[in-house]
Amino acid sequence: MDFGCSDVSLWKEALSSYSSTIKSLNKTNLVSLDDFYRNELPHLLHQRNPNPHITTPELTKLMQWKLTRGKWRPRLLSFVSSLDESVVNSASQKAFQSLPDISKAVSELTVLKGVGPATASAVLAAYAPELTPFMSDEAMEAALGNSKDYSLKQYLLFANKLQTKAKDLSSEGESFTPSDVEKALWSSVIGAKSLTSQLDEDTKIRSRSSKRKRKN
Repeated sequence: MDFGCSDVSLWKEALSSYSSTIKSLNKTNLVSLDDFYRNELPHLLHQRNPNPHITTPELTKLMQWKLTRGKWRPRLLSFVSSLDESVVNSASQKAFQSLPDISKAVSELTVLKGVGPATASAVLAAYAPELTPFMSDEAMEAALGNSKDYSLKQYLLFANKLQTKAKDLSSEGESFTPSDVEKALWSSVIGAKSLTSQLDEDTKIRSRSSKRKRKN
């Protein structure tokens, strides 16, 4: 999926394939973790209004989701799971109440050990998907051409681009959030990688079969 694509139907198709793409990865617990992150956690956070916050066990589960869907970094999980409950509650409440100031919201969360701008974006996206998309490598690469810079400055550029894209895609009667744009980009990139991998495997199988025939 090219980020510049303006065909709403293609974006809808990529977004609708998100769940099947999650399943296709065959990663342990990813389907249940993704259900928690996309469906359970937002409900839990909004239930706590007017003082929304995330708990340490919820943040730990969110980190498990992030690392399972992306690259596994066990040290981050260890840092987050050992965070004091009151510190997590306080930092996340300040972050949610800082919105729509995304820069301040991210900064409130990154005081927590193991929580960088990418993890902070995942926390904020669970609470305000209409404002703050998750900073995934795949979507960063598609939107900015770079997925190696995990700074706050880079996230603000990323969030702005996805907000603008969501508005453009929503102008034709459809409803897209920046988080929808991120999921569509992620699904498209992962789906393309899986297809390429399968084609490569098929080519190897045909090559081995051809060699055996020649030997016979």
